[in-house]
Amino acid sequence: MTTALERTDKPALSEADFIAGFHAIGEERYHHKHPFHQLMHDGQLTRGQLQAWALNRYYYQSHIPLKDAAILARSHDHTFRVAWRKRVLDQDGDGVTPGGIEKWLKLVEATGLPRIQAVTGEGILPGTRYAVQEYVHFVSTHSNLEAVAASLTELFARKLIALRLDRLREHYPWLSTGLDYFTGRLTQAPEDADFALAWVVRHARTREEQDAAHAALRAKCDILWAQLDALYFAYINPGWPPPGAFVPPEPVPQ
Repeated sequence: MTTALERTDKPALSEADFIAGFHAIGEERYHHKHPFHQLMHDGQLTRGQLQAWALNRYYYQSHIPLKDAAILARSHDHTFRVAWRKRVLDQDGDGVTPGGIEKWLKLVEATGLPRIQAVTGEGILPGTRYAVQEYVHFVSTHSNLEAVAASLTELFARKLIALRLDRLREHYPWLSTGLDYFTGRLTQAPEDADFALAWVVRHARTREEQDAAHAALRAKCDILWAQLDALYFAYINPGWPPPGAFVPPEPVPQ
């Protein structure tokens, strides 16, 4: 059994190997490989299943500013806070330009659901609630190094978003009025990821800190995967929505 002392005695990874570790985690664990996403990209989801996805994903989106505010509140680095607060504005908007949350509500409406259902959280899966709340808890109770490292799923987001935009337009053209969120993230996600990765590389000086950063990214991938697991179980196979969860209407022709 490896002891804490033995872990700290391990030599630090080179910068290249440290960064490669994040990419290896993403290739193995990022939710681009989840069966729910694969069905979506193959055009095999019903309108009701997409409604369930948009509704539950909104709960996650609405908590991203809370997660980022928790990170900001614990940082004593002015330069970091100036850079990181952009993320809150990207999601909340600035009062003039709509942010990601408003854009996601447009997607909810494009699926045929009223926005108030998403805003109130009516019908959200218990698994979604637990996973999202765990993410906010994680960044609130772990080091800022780990909290920032957990955001590095954005390293892999642009590729998935580009694929998703292409496939949603192809297979679900009735969603076309609700895709602005994804077009915005094509540029926001890489910018955010570049800053976060550089910050983590600069501040993870020991092997123990590097291992903690890698573990944080694994934890975030698990949280994203768990949300899709809940959707898959409730709405695809075996298709058992829990009590109080959203129940899709009868499938309609796509």
